Amino acid sequence: MAKLYFYYASMNAGKSTNLLQADFNYRERGMRTLLFTAAVDDRFAAGTIASRIGLTAPATPFDADTDILGCIERELAAGPIACVMVDEAQFLTHAQVAGLARTCDVLDVPVLAYGLRTDFRGALFEGSGRLLALADELVEIKSVCGCGRKASMNLRVDADGGPIAEGAQTDIGGNDRYVALCRRHFSEVMGRRHFAEALG
Repeated sequence: MAKLYFYYASMNAGKSTNLLQADFNYRERGMRTLLFTAAVDDRFAAGTIASRIGLTAPATPFDADTDILGCIERELAAGPIACVMVDEAQFLTHAQVAGLARTCDVLDVPVLAYGLRTDFRGALFEGSGRLLALADELVEIKSVCGCGRKASMNLRVDADGGPIAEGAQTDIGGNDRYVALCRRHFSEVMGRRHFAEALG
């Protein structure tokens, strides 16, 4: 039985690198894969999954209106698919995650989804929350805070490196915009009151 996997981590933990390595492993064995990435993330090129170490692969871009299940069904009609992989999975909608679960349960194709768990305020993304609820397997990709503890939070910073506490949930960026921190240092930087509010 195919499974839905959610690989989650903080910023700059190597999620895209892991995805591209998994894709390479399938393709090296002659197996066909189908890759998706969020259309909003155009840091490198639209429809491209890119890692910080220089690996890239073309992918189908998705936004909130994309019928991902329909795309998978059309591709399956053209031939077998060994695995579906989704980068920036935090940007999926509830319906799209349900479609990925159906891909496993009905179409019997495994799905590997990679993304952030929480935003810069410590709140769940829509797609991540649904994946945490529906995934068969949850896998944390570890990253390290400057203190040596596990980094699980994403601090958004301004051009001077100062913390940003307000703004839109999505602001695409890498090392120039985000710093991965452990929960303790995230709460200290953001202020305990604001951090408590962000967690509800």
